[in-house]
Amino acid sequence: MYSKLTQHPEKFWKGFLLMPILLFSLAHCTNGNQEPTGRITETAITQSAGSNTQQNHQGYAEQEISQNSNRDLISQPTAPTMPVDSPKVAHTQPCERPSIDTKIEIDVSEQQLHLYCHYGNNQKEVKTYSVSTSKSGIGSRAGSNKTPLGQHVIEQKIGDGASLGTIFKARRNTGRIATLNAPGAGDLVTTRIMWLRGLEPGKNSGSGIDSYRRYIYIHGTAEENKIGQPASHGCVRMYNRDVIDLFDRVTEGTEVYIKK
Repeated sequence: MYSKLTQHPEKFWKGFLLMPILLFSLAHCTNGNQEPTGRITETAITQSAGSNTQQNHQGYAEQEISQNSNRDLISQPTAPTMPVDSPKVAHTQPCERPSIDTKIEIDVSEQQLHLYCHYGNNQKEVKTYSVSTSKSGIGSRAGSNKTPLGQHVIEQKIGDGASLGTIFKARRNTGRIATLNAPGAGDLVTTRIMWLRGLEPGKNSGSGIDSYRRYIYIHGTAEENKIGQPASHGCVRMYNRDVIDLFDRVTEGTEVYIKK
Protein backbone atom coordinates (compact mmCIF):
# COMPACT_ATOMS: atom_id res chain seq x y z
CA MET A 1 0.00 0.00 0.00
CA TYR A 2 2.89 2.37 0.81
CA SER A 3 4.42 1.74 -2.61
CA LYS A 4 1.11 2.68 -4.28
CA LEU A 5 0.94 5.96 -2.37
CA THR A 6 4.49 6.87 -3.31
CA GLN A 7 3.75 6.10 -6.94
CA HIS A 8 0.62 8.35 -6.93
CA PRO A 9 1.07 11.00 -4.20
CA GLU A 10 -1.31 13.47 -5.87
CA LYS A 11 -4.30 11.05 -5.34
CA PHE A 12 -3.40 10.70 -1.66
CA TRP A 13 -3.36 14.44 -0.98
CA LYS A 14 -6.53 15.05 -3.05
CA GLY A 15 -8.50 12.48 -1.02
CA PHE A 16 -7.07 13.81 2.24
CA LEU A 17 -8.20 17.37 1.47
CA LEU A 18 -11.77 16.28 0.51
CA MET A 19 -12.47 14.45 3.80
CA PRO A 20 -13.52 17.60 5.87
CA ILE A 21 -15.92 18.68 3.11
CA LEU A 22 -17.55 15.25 3.07
CA LEU A 23 -17.92 15.20 6.88
CA PHE A 24 -19.49 18.72 6.88
CA SER A 25 -22.03 17.71 4.21
CA LEU A 26 -23.13 14.69 6.21
CA ALA A 27 -23.63 16.78 9.35
CA HIS A 28 -25.66 19.42 7.47
CA CYS A 29 -28.08 16.86 6.01
CA THR A 30 -28.97 15.52 9.44
CA ASN A 31 -30.13 18.92 10.74
CA GLY A 32 -33.78 19.26 9.66
CA ASN A 33 -35.53 22.58 9.41
CA GLN A 34 -37.90 23.37 12.29
CA GLU A 35 -41.05 25.36 11.66
CA PRO A 36 -41.26 28.45 13.91
CA THR A 37 -44.22 28.56 16.25
CA GLY A 38 -46.04 31.47 17.86
CA ARG A 39 -48.66 34.10 17.22
CA ILE A 40 -49.61 34.45 13.58
CA THR A 41 -50.45 37.63 11.70
CA GLU A 42 -51.37 37.92 8.05
CA THR A 43 -47.82 38.86 7.06
CA ALA A 44 -45.46 37.60 9.76
CA ILE A 45 -44.95 35.08 12.55
CA THR A 46 -44.32 36.58 15.99
CA GLN A 47 -44.32 35.24 19.52
CA SER A 48 -47.77 34.86 21.07
CA ALA A 49 -48.48 37.40 23.83
CA GLY A 50 -48.21 35.88 27.27
CA SER A 51 -47.15 32.40 26.15
CA ASN A 52 -44.11 30.65 24.69
CA THR A 53 -45.93 27.44 23.87
CA GLN A 54 -48.62 26.48 21.36
CA GLN A 55 -52.01 25.88 22.95
CA ASN A 56 -55.46 25.08 21.59
CA HIS A 57 -58.58 27.17 21.79
CA GLN A 58 -60.08 24.78 24.34
CA GLY A 59 -57.12 24.35 26.76
CA TYR A 60 -53.38 24.70 27.26
CA ALA A 61 -52.14 22.01 24.86
CA GLU A 62 -52.12 22.96 21.18
CA GLN A 63 -54.53 20.47 19.64
CA GLU A 64 -56.73 22.89 17.73
CA ILE A 65 -57.08 20.64 14.72
CA SER A 66 -55.61 17.32 15.80
CA GLN A 67 -58.60 16.64 18.10
CA ASN A 68 -60.30 15.25 15.00
CA SER A 69 -57.83 13.17 13.03
CA ASN A 70 -60.19 12.92 10.06
CA ARG A 71 -60.35 16.67 9.38
CA ASP A 72 -57.87 16.66 6.51
CA LEU A 73 -59.95 14.00 4.76
CA ILE A 74 -62.76 16.45 4.10
CA SER A 75 -60.67 19.20 2.53
CA GLN A 76 -59.62 19.67 -1.05
CA PRO A 77 -56.80 21.55 -2.84
CA THR A 78 -56.81 25.32 -3.06
CA ALA A 79 -57.76 25.04 -6.72
CA PRO A 80 -61.00 23.04 -6.42
CA THR A 81 -62.93 21.67 -9.36
CA MET A 82 -65.77 24.07 -8.60
CA PRO A 83 -65.02 27.83 -8.59
CA VAL A 84 -64.64 29.48 -5.18
CA ASP A 85 -66.62 32.61 -4.47
CA SER A 86 -64.75 35.83 -3.92
CA PRO A 87 -63.75 36.30 -0.25
CA LYS A 88 -64.91 39.90 -0.25
CA VAL A 89 -68.54 40.81 0.39
CA ALA A 90 -69.69 43.47 -2.04
CA HIS A 91 -70.37 46.97 -0.74
CA THR A 92 -69.32 46.24 2.85
CA GLN A 93 -69.04 49.51 4.70
CA PRO A 94 -66.64 49.37 7.64
CA CYS A 95 -67.70 50.83 10.95
CA GLU A 96 -66.10 54.08 12.07
CA ARG A 97 -62.33 53.76 12.56
CA PRO A 98 -61.39 54.03 15.32
CA SER A 99 -64.60 52.46 16.51
CA ILE A 100 -67.01 54.83 18.23
CA ASP A 101 -70.00 53.24 19.93
CA THR A 102 -69.30 50.12 17.86
CA LYS A 103 -69.62 46.85 19.73
CA ILE A 104 -70.62 43.22 19.36
CA GLU A 105 -73.11 41.42 21.57
CA ILE A 106 -73.42 37.63 21.40
CA ASP A 107 -76.60 36.16 22.84
CA VAL A 108 -76.10 32.48 23.67
CA SER A 109 -79.79 31.82 24.34
CA GLU A 110 -80.78 33.20 20.94
CA GLN A 111 -77.69 31.92 19.09
CA GLN A 112 -77.30 35.35 17.55
CA LEU A 113 -74.58 37.97 17.21
CA HIS A 114 -75.60 41.63 17.12
CA LEU A 115 -73.23 44.24 15.67
CA TYR A 116 -73.93 47.81 16.78
CA CYS A 117 -72.11 49.72 14.08
CA HIS A 118 -71.41 53.44 14.07
CA TYR A 119 -70.51 54.94 10.67
CA GLY A 120 -68.51 58.02 9.88
CA ASN A 121 -71.60 59.93 8.69
CA ASN A 122 -73.00 59.68 12.23
CA GLN A 123 -75.46 56.99 11.21
CA LYS A 124 -75.88 53.80 13.19
CA GLU A 125 -76.94 50.31 12.24
CA VAL A 126 -77.62 47.06 14.06
CA LYS A 127 -76.76 43.96 12.07
CA THR A 128 -77.77 40.52 13.34
CA TYR A 129 -76.07 37.26 12.38
CA SER A 130 -76.93 33.68 13.32
CA VAL A 131 -74.13 31.88 15.16
CA SER A 132 -73.31 28.63 16.95
CA THR A 133 -71.79 28.59 20.42
CA SER A 134 -70.58 25.60 22.45
CA LYS A 135 -72.54 22.37 22.52
CA SER A 136 -71.16 21.93 26.06
CA GLY A 137 -72.78 25.12 27.34
CA ILE A 138 -71.24 28.21 28.92
CA GLY A 139 -68.14 28.37 31.09
CA SER A 140 -64.57 29.63 31.24
CA ARG A 141 -62.54 26.72 32.59
CA ALA A 142 -59.69 25.61 30.34
CA GLY A 143 -60.42 22.25 28.74
CA SER A 144 -64.17 22.55 29.30
CA ASN A 145 -64.99 23.20 25.62
CA LYS A 146 -67.50 25.80 26.82
CA THR A 147 -68.18 29.33 25.58
CA PRO A 148 -67.10 31.99 28.09
CA LEU A 149 -69.37 34.83 29.18
CA GLY A 150 -68.60 38.47 29.87
CA GLN A 151 -66.70 41.37 28.38
CA HIS A 152 -64.09 40.66 25.70
CA VAL A 153 -62.26 42.54 22.98
CA ILE A 154 -61.12 41.53 19.50
CA GLU A 155 -57.41 41.15 20.14
CA GLN A 156 -56.39 40.06 16.65
CA LYS A 157 -57.96 39.67 13.21
CA ILE A 158 -56.53 36.88 11.06
CA GLY A 159 -57.19 35.77 7.49
CA ASP A 160 -57.84 38.97 5.54
CA GLY A 161 -58.06 38.13 1.83
CA ALA A 162 -58.28 34.35 2.27
CA SER A 163 -60.70 32.53 -0.03
CA LEU A 164 -64.12 31.61 1.31
CA GLY A 165 -63.84 28.23 3.08
CA THR A 166 -60.06 28.38 3.62
CA ILE A 167 -58.99 26.05 6.45
CA PHE A 168 -56.79 27.48 9.21
CA LYS A 169 -54.68 25.33 11.54
CA ALA A 170 -53.28 27.09 14.61
CA ARG A 171 -54.16 30.35 12.83
CA ARG A 172 -52.09 29.45 9.76
CA ASN A 173 -53.63 29.43 6.30
CA THR A 174 -53.27 25.84 5.10
CA GLY A 175 -54.10 26.69 1.49
CA ARG A 176 -56.92 24.12 1.49
CA ILE A 177 -60.64 24.71 1.07
CA ALA A 178 -63.19 22.95 3.29
CA THR A 179 -66.02 20.89 1.88
CA LEU A 180 -69.01 22.46 3.61
CA ASN A 181 -71.44 20.28 5.57
CA ALA A 182 -69.55 17.07 4.83
CA PRO A 183 -70.23 14.23 7.29
CA GLY A 184 -67.71 14.34 10.13
CA ALA A 185 -66.49 17.83 9.25
CA GLY A 186 -65.69 18.50 12.89
CA ASP A 187 -64.46 21.74 14.42
CA LEU A 188 -62.68 23.23 11.42
CA VAL A 189 -61.75 26.92 11.60
CA THR A 190 -62.44 28.52 8.23
CA THR A 191 -62.34 31.80 6.26
CA ARG A 192 -61.67 34.39 9.01
CA ILE A 193 -60.62 34.50 12.67
CA MET A 194 -61.33 37.16 15.28
CA TRP A 195 -59.36 36.14 18.37
CA LEU A 196 -60.92 37.28 21.65
CA ARG A 197 -59.24 38.41 24.85
CA GLY A 198 -61.21 38.42 28.11
CA LEU A 199 -61.32 41.68 30.07
CA GLU A 200 -62.70 40.42 33.39
CA PRO A 201 -60.08 38.93 35.75
CA GLY A 202 -61.45 35.91 37.58
CA LYS A 203 -64.18 35.44 34.99
CA ASN A 204 -62.59 35.18 31.55
CA SER A 205 -59.05 36.41 32.19
CA GLY A 206 -56.35 34.77 34.29
CA SER A 207 -54.92 31.37 35.09
CA GLY A 208 -57.13 28.45 34.10
CA ILE A 209 -59.98 30.58 32.73
CA ASP A 210 -58.30 32.81 30.17
CA SER A 211 -60.29 33.22 26.93
CA TYR A 212 -57.24 34.32 24.94
CA ARG A 213 -55.13 31.35 26.05
CA ARG A 214 -58.08 29.03 25.43
CA TYR A 215 -58.10 30.28 21.84
CA ILE A 216 -61.68 31.51 21.82
CA TYR A 217 -62.46 32.86 18.36
CA ILE A 218 -65.28 34.16 16.25
CA HIS A 219 -64.70 32.19 13.04
CA GLY A 220 -66.19 30.55 9.99
CA THR A 221 -67.14 26.88 10.02
CA ALA A 222 -67.42 23.90 7.69
CA GLU A 223 -70.60 22.88 9.55
CA GLU A 224 -72.86 25.66 8.34
CA ASN A 225 -75.82 23.30 8.68
CA LYS A 226 -75.43 23.58 12.48
CA ILE A 227 -75.54 27.38 12.66
CA GLY A 228 -78.38 28.51 14.90
CA GLN A 229 -77.82 25.73 17.45
CA PRO A 230 -75.07 25.05 20.01
CA ALA A 231 -72.49 22.90 18.20
CA SER A 232 -69.01 24.37 18.67
CA HIS A 233 -66.14 23.38 20.96
CA GLY A 234 -66.19 26.75 22.74
CA CYS A 235 -65.78 29.30 19.96
CA VAL A 236 -68.46 31.32 18.21
CA ARG A 237 -69.07 29.93 14.72
CA MET A 238 -70.56 31.91 11.84
CA TYR A 239 -71.58 31.33 8.24
CA ASN A 240 -68.50 31.90 6.08
CA ARG A 241 -70.06 34.79 4.16
CA ASP A 242 -71.23 36.38 7.41
CA VAL A 243 -67.84 36.13 9.09
CA ILE A 244 -66.26 37.95 6.13
CA ASP A 245 -68.91 40.68 6.38
CA LEU A 246 -68.33 41.08 10.13
CA PHE A 247 -64.54 40.94 9.74
CA ASP A 248 -64.61 43.77 7.20
CA ARG A 249 -66.77 46.00 9.40
CA VAL A 250 -64.90 45.86 12.72
CA THR A 251 -61.41 46.65 13.94
CA GLU A 252 -59.08 45.10 16.46
CA GLY A 253 -60.11 46.58 19.78
CA THR A 254 -63.86 46.26 19.14
CA GLU A 255 -65.71 45.27 22.32
CA VAL A 256 -67.45 41.90 22.40
CA TYR A 257 -69.93 41.06 25.15
CA ILE A 258 -71.11 37.44 25.47
CA LYS A 259 -74.28 36.91 27.52
CA LYS A 260 -76.55 33.99 28.41
